[in-house]
Amino acid sequence: MPGPRAPEPYPVQFFVEYPDRPLSRLTTLLRIFTIIPIAIVAGTINGASYEVGAKYTIVAAGGLLFAGPLLMILFREKYPRWWLDWNGELLRFHNRIGVYAALMDDRYPSTDEMQAVSLQLPRPYADSELNRWMPLVKWLLAIPHYIVLGVLSIGAVIAVIIAWFAILFTGRFPRGLFDYLVGVGRWYNRVIAYAAILVTDRYPPFRLSP
Repeated sequence: MPGPRAPEPYPVQFFVEYPDRPLSRLTTLLRIFTIIPIAIVAGTINGASYEVGAKYTIVAAGGLLFAGPLLMILFREKYPRWWLDWNGELLRFHNRIGVYAALMDDRYPSTDEMQAVSLQLPRPYADSELNRWMPLVKWLLAIPHYIVLGVLSIGAVIAVIIAWFAILFTGRFPRGLFDYLVGVGRWYNRVIAYAAILVTDRYPPFRLSP
């Protein structure tokens, strides 16, 4: 008698290479400080303004593209490839910073190299694979995921704190905690791909696994 079928792979895939080696205790100890420079760089890309006297100088690129793809899918049934490339590379950059912040890698986040993070997004063919009206309601349909991710994020913070002590004493990141954090990151990226950058109409699964 055949066993249960494996779940169908979701079009958004996220993986982080496990560091099967001793991690730097020093940079782990000081991670809250060492991450500041790259966080500032990310802030300028996401959209930030700085006050100079009585005026504001905008030094930002705008972050993830949402309104543009929404309007193009709705009125033109088109998703420009370079918008996908921008959103994909910016998401990968954010994920590298997140992985570094969560102590899962002690290599400083690169602005362009993949490093330990792999994020695969589907090519959105808006004229044949995407429903032109779905972008108007995806944010609403994703509300259950926002709630679950809020709960999972609390667990992720606890996992990082435990891992911080484990790395300081043993130099290793506990594998079970690592896999949990990867699962939370995978869930987060699927929801972003569905509700924010609109590259797929497939509803994200409620699971941490691929």
